Amino acid sequence: MAPLLLAAVPLGFIGLLFVYPVATIVWTGLAPDGRLDLSPMARVLTDPGVGRVVWFTLWQATASTLLTVTVALPGAYVLARYDFPGRRLLRAAVTVPFVLPTVVVASAFLSLLGPRSPVNRLLVALLGEGAPQLSLQHTIWAVLLAHVFFNYAVVVRTVSGLWEHLDPRMEEAAQLLGAGRVRSFVEVTLPLLRPAISAAAAIVFLFTFTSFGVVLILGGPRLATIEVEIHRFTAQLLDLPTASALALVQLAFVIGALTVYGRLQRRAPGQRLRAAGEVARPPRTVGRRLLLAANLVVLLLLLGLPLGVLVERSLATSDGYGLDLYRALAGSRRGSVLFVPPWEAVRNSLVFGAAATVVAVTVGGIAAWVVTRSRGPAARLLDGLLMLPLGVSAVTVGFGFLISLDTPPVDLRSSPVLVPLAQAVVATPFVVRILVPVLGAIDDRLREAAAVLGARPGQVWREIDLPIVGRALLVAAGFAFAISVGEFGATVFIARANLPTLPIAIFRFLGQPGAANFGQAMAMSTILMVVTATVITAIERVRVGTVGEF
Repeated sequence: MAPLLLAAVPLGFIGLLFVYPVATIVWTGLAPDGRLDLSPMARVLTDPGVGRVVWFTLWQATASTLLTVTVALPGAYVLARYDFPGRRLLRAAVTVPFVLPTVVVASAFLSLLGPRSPVNRLLVALLGEGAPQLSLQHTIWAVLLAHVFFNYAVVVRTVSGLWEHLDPRMEEAAQLLGAGRVRSFVEVTLPLLRPAISAAAAIVFLFTFTSFGVVLILGGPRLATIEVEIHRFTAQLLDLPTASALALVQLAFVIGALTVYGRLQRRAPGQRLRAAGEVARPPRTVGRRLLLAANLVVLLLLLGLPLGVLVERSLATSDGYGLDLYRALAGSRRGSVLFVPPWEAVRNSLVFGAAATVVAVTVGGIAAWVVTRSRGPAARLLDGLLMLPLGVSAVTVGFGFLISLDTPPVDLRSSPVLVPLAQAVVATPFVVRILVPVLGAIDDRLREAAAVLGARPGQVWREIDLPIVGRALLVAAGFAFAISVGEFGATVFIARANLPTLPIAIFRFLGQPGAANFGQAMAMSTILMVVTATVITAIERVRVGTVGEF
C-alpha cells in the first residue's frame, strides 16, 4: 500500500497546479457562456493552414530531438567516464543555456548566423567585398541549431546521471570475448542506457514540439509551430476559442508522444551499480584525449559562441569595452515603475528558485520511487501525467493560474507562494526523469538482502536506495533550480510587480527601446548565467553523510 499512498502526493500536486488550471482555461475558451461549443474545434481540424502548422511542428520537433541526442551523447559519455580538470565547472556551464530567455539567445544566434556574423566578416576580410554571404536567418537550420543549444544539457545531464554508475567492466568483458568497441556499446551499454536516453529524448521532443520564442524570432513568419499560433490567437487576435481548440490539438499530440514513449520505455535490468568516483578515469590514451578534445570543441562552438556573444554585448559601450552597463543597472531610472535593482531580482530568483527546488525534488523524488517500485498501468499513467507540463503551452498554464486559482479555498493568485509552485510544476518532470533510470537500475537483491537482515522499508530506503541515488538527486536538484530560475512563460503572468525575477527584469529591459536598454538586458543575462552556474556547482558539491558520494 505504500506506493499507492505516496502516489497521492504527486497526483494531488499535478492535479491542483496543472490539470485544474489547464482544464479551466480550455473550458473557458470552448464554453464562454457555460455551454460547450465545439465549432472552433471543427474549424481548426478542417483548416489546411492548421494542418501545415501541425506537420511542421511535428517534423521539426522530431529532427531537433534526433540531432540533439546525436550531438549530446558523446558529451554525456565524456562527463560520465572521464576525469579531467574543470569537469565540475563544465557540468555547470552546460546547464546555463537552459535558463536563458529565448529572446536573448535568439538575438545572439542572429548575430552569429545573420548577414553580419563573424563568419561573413572573416570572408570579407579574406576575399574582399565580393565574398559570398552566409546567412541562416529565418531558416529551419537556425531553429534546429538553437534547439540543440537549449536542450543539449537535457540529454547530457539525464544520460550521464546513469552512465557514470554503469560498470565499465561489462564492456571490457565483451571486448575480451571478441566484440569491437561499437558492438560492445550497442549490445551491452546501449540497452542499459535505454531508459535514460528515451527519457531525455521525450523531454527534448516535448520542449521542441511546444517551441515558441526560438521559432518566432529565428524562424520568421514562414515558420510557425502550434505554440506560435496559440500565442497569436490569444495575445494578438484575442480569439480564445480558437486558441483553446489549438491547445487541445497540441495536447492530443503530446499524449500520443507520451504513449509511444511509455511503450518504448523499458526498465533496465537490476545490476550492481558502481560509485561515480570509481568509474571516471583520466583520459590517458591518445584516442580518449582526442575524443575529449573533440567534445570540448563542440561545446565551444555550440554553447560557448552564443554565450560569448551575450557577454561581449554586455561589455560593449560607445567608448569601447567596460562595465558601464552593469553600473547603469544599479542607478538608472529609479523613479520608473519598470526599474528593477539587479540584486533585488537576484534575491527574488534565488528565493523562488530554492523554494521551487525543494518542492520539485520532494514531489519528483516520491513520484520516481512510486514509478520504479510499482507495476501496471497506474504507474505508467502517473509517469505520463507528470510529463504533461512540458508539452502544454506556458501561455495556457499562466492564464489558467489567473482564472482558476482566485477563489477560496484555493486563493493563490495574489500570493507570492504561487510563483515557486508554478516553477516546481515545470521542474518536477525533470527530477522524475533523472531519478527513474538510476532507481530502476538498482538490483532488487540488495533491498531483499537488507530486508532479510531485519531492515524496515524506511531503513532500506536510507541505507540502500538513498546512497546510490544521492548523486543523481543532487543533479536533479541543480537542474530543477536552473529551470526554476529561468522559468518565464508562466511566471510573467503570476509574479507580483514588486517581486520580479531575473527573466522578468530582462524582459522589461528588452521591452523598452534604445541600445542602452538592450545592453542592460545583456548585462542582466550575464548575471543570470553567473548566478546559475555558481549555485549549480555549489549544489553538486553538497555531501551529507553518504549521500552524493556514490
